[in-house]
Amino acid sequence: MNKLIDSRASPEDCPSITIGSTMQITPANASDIPALCELLDILFSQEADFKPDYEAQSRGLARIISSPEVGLVVVARQDGQVVGMANLLYTVSTALGDRVALLEDVVVSPSVRGSGVGSRLMEHAIQFARLNGCKRITVLTDRENESAQRFYQKHGFGFSAMMPMRLSLSE
Repeated sequence: MNKLIDSRASPEDCPSITIGSTMQITPANASDIPALCELLDILFSQEADFKPDYEAQSRGLARIISSPEVGLVVVARQDGQVVGMANLLYTVSTALGDRVALLEDVVVSPSVRGSGVGSRLMEHAIQFARLNGCKRITVLTDRENESAQRFYQKHGFGFSAMMPMRLSLSE
């Protein structure tokens, strides 16, 4: 079986991209978790449904990074520092009969917003999802976050007739 569509595909299959002399996009590794938690703190501070929780986010990131069959966290580094991230999580769609991805946690440090980092992260995540056999990517945004919706539309995403609903099992 082609390793790129096998559920055991690894982050090493995700090509690194160097942009100019200072920007690089690569799969995350365990040593990135503290910086990724800082980015998630920024993201979850502005989202209606979530709140920052360093321990929970650290645990979740560690599970994804150590389990390539679960997903992939892609990071943007500028001068060696993590300045952005995007998270792909994998599942199987019975409607499509194939692998699909949920795109979560796309966030860029405020210091580099507007410089194209987010677009490069998106391009890389979409490329890897395709290479990894995904037939669809789904992303959720806050209803009021029109700038995020425009960003995703710019990258080919469209609105779905489906409405997300959630049941918390931890309360």
